[in-house]
Amino acid sequence: MADALLLEVGVLFGAVAAVGALANRLGQSVIPFYIVVGMLLGPHVVGELALPVVGTVYIQESEFIAVGAELGIVLLLFFLGLEFNLDRLIESRERIGRAGGIDLAINFGVGLLVGFALFRDPLAAFLTAGIVYISSSAIITKSLIDLGWIANDEAAPMLGTLVYEDLFIAVYLAVASALVLGGGDVSEAVTSVGVAIGFILLLLLAVYFGTAWFARLLNTGSNEFTVLRALGTTVLVAGAALALGVSEAVAAFFVGMAFSSTDHVHDLENLLEPVRDTFAAVFFFWIGLVTDPSVFGGVAVPVAVAVVATTPTKLVSGYLGGRVYDLGPRRSARVGLGMVTRGEFSLIIAALALSGAGTTLAAGVADDIYAFAVGYVLVMSVLGTTLMQYSAPFEAFAVRRFGAD
Repeated sequence: MADALLLEVGVLFGAVAAVGALANRLGQSVIPFYIVVGMLLGPHVVGELALPVVGTVYIQESEFIAVGAELGIVLLLFFLGLEFNLDRLIESRERIGRAGGIDLAINFGVGLLVGFALFRDPLAAFLTAGIVYISSSAIITKSLIDLGWIANDEAAPMLGTLVYEDLFIAVYLAVASALVLGGGDVSEAVTSVGVAIGFILLLLLAVYFGTAWFARLLNTGSNEFTVLRALGTTVLVAGAALALGVSEAVAAFFVGMAFSSTDHVHDLENLLEPVRDTFAAVFFFWIGLVTDPSVFGGVAVPVAVAVVATTPTKLVSGYLGGRVYDLGPRRSARVGLGMVTRGEFSLIIAALALSGAGTTLAAGVADDIYAFAVGYVLVMSVLGTTLMQYSAPFEAFAVRRFGAD
């Protein structure tokens, strides 16, 4: 019923607003708070309780929440693309390639080993590698701004490595989507990968040659029409990608990159940032809503193993990335600390794993990967932001060990 649905949506937004304020007060990322409140208000926690008078009450995974979560993914990736001007990427390609290559070789390689050791399945290992490899562009960028590091030298290698990761993950998600959704048929999976890569190439061509068209599209003189045209283009392309078996997140990233070459970036950021944050909150809430916290007991050891194995690898690869940019030990240590955080991309991969349950992945394995990813992100998002906030001892160690900047 419409009244019950509206009440549930009201509770959702009220809950994320409250825990968001709490996270801000504690100086922590809002992402784990949104996930946890989603779990608490969902069928697996509150839904298991019989309350006096009203009986069992919980928020269900309604169509609004499911679509809102999709929009959250699309807008998060759109904004990431908006930050990455194609010309600027080309100019810095050598340093980005070296720092990003180090990051990929160390962390994706370790992720494959960890994934296979934990799940004993090649596809599960491939998905786990993506989950533990990709840092959180959204959380790291926000932390850079909050800590005042955004104007410092360490920001360049961090953002450059994030660009590399995002471009790699665009192709990775296309391939992973094809493999997971291919139903186990090799030829069908190969065809799906071909379609996905072809679609990405078309998007790249649109980014490279379509700047004038994208600029004219937003020459409206009206904030209302600017928002509608930007959202219409982004969601339409993302929807078309999803219909073709390509990640909607990848498509949104490239649409954002296309708009980044226009003179409307500042307007888009100001107008769409509240919309992005609203639906991003719905996405993270949805992750918690569909997660049964009782499964964490079964993945506590895998999460602990992954945290212990992959935190040092990010510290090392980030430090080496800072050295690629000719930074000294102190600022290179900051780069390593900043890259520890995992977030939205890992959860997108986790959601993808669920879609292959019972087909390309055994249902139990898919559920375990999903629970593992959520637990891993909860730990790493808190750990990463905390390491950045309290970086002084690590900076001092780097100076003692490797010399002053």
